[in-house]
Amino acid sequence: MEAEVWPLYGLRLTTPRLELRLPDGPTLDALSRLAAGPVHDEADMPFSIPWTAAPPAERARGCFQHVLGTVAQWRPEAWTLSTAVLHQGTVIGRHDLIADDFGVVREARTGSWLGAAHQNQGFGTEMRAAMLHLAFAGLGALSVTSAAMTDNPRSRRVSEKLGYHVDGRETVAVQGRARTQYRFRLDRADWEARRTVPVTLTGLEPCLPFFGL
Repeated sequence: MEAEVWPLYGLRLTTPRLELRLPDGPTLDALSRLAAGPVHDEADMPFSIPWTAAPPAERARGCFQHVLGTVAQWRPEAWTLSTAVLHQGTVIGRHDLIADDFGVVREARTGSWLGAAHQNQGFGTEMRAAMLHLAFAGLGALSVTSAAMTDNPRSRRVSEKLGYHVDGRETVAVQGRARTQYRFRLDRADWEARRTVPVTLTGLEPCLPFFGL
């Protein structure tokens, strides 16, 4: 994938243990294989879009199509940056940053997942911190939002550690059932007060017009 043609392929978010980047072909293949494997306990459904309920091969194809679709459908007024998360060269998960009319509202939202083998090691917090650094320090966001099911305490702990506050609750339909999820909001002042993970951004400058800036 050529960064000269699509500068977002040259964007890198680096923390002490992780690298987040838009996946090239081999990385996307690895990410799709990871999506086909276990992501959470089969008895649970932590996502408002229940993509993990599909068979493994369908999950792999869905992940592959999703990431390519975000590139194909990208507009400065409506974009999704869907990055692969790598630890020591191994793909361990995915983290998205999503916004509509970002150049006007300066607000974005996040979504993410980790392969089951890579959970409970602090990677969830570290990769969210990387994406928040891009949003606030790199893109000048005023706030970033997230959501988590009320019965998903691990996701809630990640948000709380990074300074988010609960911004209400909403009921959503998931697999034919009503589920309740918390909305979380992180404002710039709270991010600045709670940031502890060092993050390096490279390749951002040529990408700014793509984000509506």
